[in-house]
Amino acid sequence: MTAISHGQVSGPIRSTVPARLDRLPWGPFHWRVVVALGITWVLDGIEITVASSIADRLRDARTLGLSSSQVGLSASLYLVGEVAGALVFGRLADKFGRRKLFVLTLGVYLLGNGLTAFSTSFWFFALTRVIAGTGIGGEYAAINSAIDELIPAPYRGHTDLAINGTYWLGAMIGAAANLAFLNDRLLPIDLGWRLGLLIGPVIGLLIWPLRRKIPESPRWLLTHGRVQEAERIVADIERETEARGVLLRPVTEDQAIEIQPRGVATYRELARTLFRDYRRRSIVGFLLMVTQSFLYNAIFFTYALVLASFYGIRGGAVAYFIFPFAVGNLLGPLLLGRFFDTIGRRIMIGSTYTVSGVLLFVTGWLFDRGALTAVTQTILWCVIFFFASAAASSAYLTVSEVFPLELRAEAISFFFAIATLSGGVVAPWLFATLIGNGHSRQNVFLGYAAAAVLMIVGGVVEYLWGVDAERRSLESVATPLSARTAAAGGAVASGLTGGLTPHVRRGPGGRPLVAGGGEPR
Repeated sequence: MTAISHGQVSGPIRSTVPARLDRLPWGPFHWRVVVALGITWVLDGIEITVASSIADRLRDARTLGLSSSQVGLSASLYLVGEVAGALVFGRLADKFGRRKLFVLTLGVYLLGNGLTAFSTSFWFFALTRVIAGTGIGGEYAAINSAIDELIPAPYRGHTDLAINGTYWLGAMIGAAANLAFLNDRLLPIDLGWRLGLLIGPVIGLLIWPLRRKIPESPRWLLTHGRVQEAERIVADIERETEARGVLLRPVTEDQAIEIQPRGVATYRELARTLFRDYRRRSIVGFLLMVTQSFLYNAIFFTYALVLASFYGIRGGAVAYFIFPFAVGNLLGPLLLGRFFDTIGRRIMIGSTYTVSGVLLFVTGWLFDRGALTAVTQTILWCVIFFFASAAASSAYLTVSEVFPLELRAEAISFFFAIATLSGGVVAPWLFATLIGNGHSRQNVFLGYAAAAVLMIVGGVVEYLWGVDAERRSLESVATPLSARTAAAGGAVASGLTGGLTPHVRRGPGGRPLVAGGGEPR
């Protein structure tokens, strides 16, 4: 290995760091990662729930006096901010590291959401929503990358689902808080909704010190030649584990991976990897992301409008219906998550998408016929989204684990952006327009039917083309680009480091293959 500045090396590296991370038992370190980084979804859940709950309040002339379309547009602009944040911060996370970015993006979110509480007009409200969305979008890319790279392979699936599912813990917090903040007898009508928007920033400030203690991803450090840092971080985690009396099994040399340190992937490499080498995986990732994005943003952003327009539920009373809806969404990933690591990804992802789509269509048909009340509608939403929540969480899991490490954050941001623009941004405005003043149930049913069909299509494609990534190391699911580079070096790499990584196999013409068999999908 050839040393360069700041403890980096420029020559090929052979390391057991990924294998050592994956053989760790669950411990305090992993709980710190879950709490410090998983707070992102709690904050987003609070954010979206508060925004959804105050939608009807913002139409009141004593507040901002927004129209239904402006309420939907502000939700769409928040998602535009998420897209911009994901694309910009996703690339920066691959270039400068996960840790720097998940500290920065939290700060951007806190700034934007704090300013929203002081809105005096639609345009100020919309602008600050964009800023807050930018921070959250950046969080998704940086956080999902870090979590997948730090959590051991046997726990990665259900941990990722559980963390994504905590979005709904935030939704419950937001709904419960709004029982007080939107109660006209407790707070002035133009003050309560502003206080509700400050809940997220307060929690974010409290978690900031813990987040700063989470280390950089050792896997990312390796690909950038910072071997000593990667070894030190893993050694610290191992010492902490052994101090609890846990005997760690040894990691043998044949579990090592060989890589050639390199910089961030170019846009050409990103395009070639996603659309040529992993074309089938890209199609699956796109469909999973876009279908769940359309479903959630269509229904949850306009839930308060449906309750107000068709059932006469307004103000603080909306929280009574959002709270159980959030409970169903939280329980889905928590109770079903373990099966994604045992039964497997394809069966569980395909099943949750298909079941939630079928149930949504049936519920929409009952709504169109006027067979539901606010209570029965909420009960059915709880059942639907018990499955849909696990499905949506698995979409993020999929796009964060089936592509090479060097462009993981960018891949997440790319699919998040495409899905949000094609489904999420349009959905809130579209459904708010379909709802209108509550005169046409049939129009709303058509929207529900479209979302249901999209979910079923996503489930079928996952059944056919999904990746069996359960309990496998990230390096075996998708060979790092730097490992391919090392393998392409042939005898030179072998002479420097004692052999090629066992994760790289060769196809016709010496082309590296993805571990696990066959060409990249």
